[in-house]
Amino acid sequence: MQALTPAKVAPIYRQRYWDAIEGDDLPAGLDYAVFDWAVNSGPARAAIALQRLVGVADDGHIGPITLKAVAAQDRRKLIGSLCDVRLVFLRELSIWPTFGKGWSSRVAGVRKDALAMIAAAPAMPTCPACGRPLTA
Repeated sequence: MQALTPAKVAPIYRQRYWDAIEGDDLPAGLDYAVFDWAVNSGPARAAIALQRLVGVADDGHIGPITLKAVAAQDRRKLIGSLCDVRLVFLRELSIWPTFGKGWSSRVAGVRKDALAMIAAAPAMPTCPACGRPLTA
């Protein structure tokens, strides 16, 4: 573990987690909340939770349909709901009594930081057909 540097680990996080949840296409704040869940519980689980919240088929892969549904949601409410659902999932784990306090703290921190990211990020227009962010 001592040999791991940010430069060595960044591509792993990028490929296995960020790219897996289409982090570049999710809105600011929500991208972080989904990414953190993906790192800690798997990208498919995080994607499925998001898909269920926005009312699309929960196949575990964030694509154009999920992104369009996300774009139609209130980001603050969606982040709050995602963090709430994450806590429900964690509380159901048999090891909750051991790790629950730390997990609760982590999710609270993710919620706070994700909501702060909304305020810091400019609104990004999205394609009405697919929900993906429009770029210049």
